[in-house]
Amino acid sequence: MPEHQEAAPHAQYIPRHGEVNAWDNEAFVKAVRDTGKKTLIMAGVWTSVCVMFPALDATAAGFKVYAVMDASGDPSEMASRTTLARFVQGGVVPTTANAVICEIHRTWNRPEAAELAQLYTMVAPNYRAVMESYQMAQQAAKTPAR
Repeated sequence: MPEHQEAAPHAQYIPRHGEVNAWDNEAFVKAVRDTGKKTLIMAGVWTSVCVMFPALDATAAGFKVYAVMDASGDPSEMASRTTLARFVQGGVVPTTANAVICEIHRTWNRPEAAELAQLYTMVAPNYRAVMESYQMAQQAAKTPAR
């Protein structure tokens, strides 16, 4: 997908050959293992299939797996609830896009803080009001009292 290549030019494309579960693809598992990472953050088209199958298998293989629930979807609420239960039972940690962004972000004292703030507004549009309020408070603090 051109959007993925543009956003993550370093990402490696691993073709699948009909496997529904990406973890059944040896090249995919090898690419994951070759990163040396032990924590995975997963999302997919269907939470109950594209995320659940490889997430449970990766967890069984010793990885710590976070499933980003609101970055994936399902054909029904029942499918999502069932998947959530299977994640919890299988040791997969359910999370949200906002929680992932915040956990990676950790502090506003970083050069790319403004770019991260823009991500927050995509996840939670009302966050822009918080940003504007903070900026106005900072300006007011710098303005001498009359």
